[in-house]
Amino acid sequence: MAAALIWISLLVGLLEGLGGTEAQQTTLHPLVGRVFVHTLDHESFLQRPEHVFSVSAPIPITYHAHLQGHPDLPRWLRYTQRSPYQPGFLYGTATPEDRGHQIIEVTAYNRDSFNTTQQMLVLLIGDPEGPLLPYQAEFLVRSHDVEEVLPSTPASRFLTALGGLWEPAELQLVNITSALDRGGRVPLPIEGRKEGVYIKVGSASPFSTCLKMVVSPDSHARCAQGQPPLLSCYDTLAPHFRVDWCNVSLVDKSVPEPADEAPAPGDGILEHDLFFCPPTEATARDFLTDALVTLLVPLLVALLLTLLLAYVMCCRREGRLKRDLATSDIQMVHHRTIRGNTEELRQMASSREVPRPLSTLPMFNVHTGERLPPQVDSAQVPLILDQH
Repeated sequence: MAAALIWISLLVGLLEGLGGTEAQQTTLHPLVGRVFVHTLDHESFLQRPEHVFSVSAPIPITYHAHLQGHPDLPRWLRYTQRSPYQPGFLYGTATPEDRGHQIIEVTAYNRDSFNTTQQMLVLLIGDPEGPLLPYQAEFLVRSHDVEEVLPSTPASRFLTALGGLWEPAELQLVNITSALDRGGRVPLPIEGRKEGVYIKVGSASPFSTCLKMVVSPDSHARCAQGQPPLLSCYDTLAPHFRVDWCNVSLVDKSVPEPADEAPAPGDGILEHDLFFCPPTEATARDFLTDALVTLLVPLLVALLLTLLLAYVMCCRREGRLKRDLATSDIQMVHHRTIRGNTEELRQMASSREVPRPLSTLPMFNVHTGERLPPQVDSAQVPLILDQH
């Protein structure tokens, strides 16, 4: 019975996969210079038959997104998902070079039933309406991860709180970037530690005095000493958003930058310059003298050192005659007397005839001095003869 139920479930899943091969299509309208966020919800990819799922249980789903005809996403678009039980996000900011029509293919993988569902996201990238945003400020929020500020509710809350520091201004999100994508480190798995996220906000109104004071040289000097920067107004972002005020950057695009002049191609011939006069002809030069000096000077030095060493070792020896003349007569007589007596004692010791000591004989009796016959067992001979 259990095996039959398993086969029925597999058959239902196969039919679902075959029935869902036609990809759903969704049209979206990202704007150039504005942040684009699209949430990949599980409900939009799941197909739950009522006879199979009676209780709504969390299902792990992962996503894979890529540009149609390419293995990866376009350069301005990113994908993130914290875990298979949470939704995924496609986010980024399109540039003027990305205007036009792009198709993103998203494939969802059900990790329980191994079913796949595909969606087609048609992105029609255009220019935004309304005034430009020449004044842009970027903040590093250390109390959130990137997927925590991508939904509309936290993003709107951040803009509302920032409005207290930037008045009067109509603020819009320009870009959202994870701190890990900007060279940040993965935090330790401790409660309350977040990866951090960079939030860039744009406005048509100039920066407030409070924000200008944050990026002043005095504030940078305090940050270099480990102190908080100068903040002349109340921090309306706290306590919901913990901003690193030492990492705030302001960009003013109201004044256009001068265009770089295009280099004009020349004829390839250098003009006459008083400080650069390369020689036109090379004069002939004889290298024989240089070669002789390089070879002969070291040889002569080595020869002189050899002659000096030979003179010191062979021609400066004192000899026995000079040694004897420098020694006193009394010392010489004393030395000769000791040497003569030593020679005489050696001759006397070599000419005397004395029997060998008994201790050097092979077998002997320590008391009588008699030798034992070789056939006698030495183990039966007592060491002390009085014991018989």
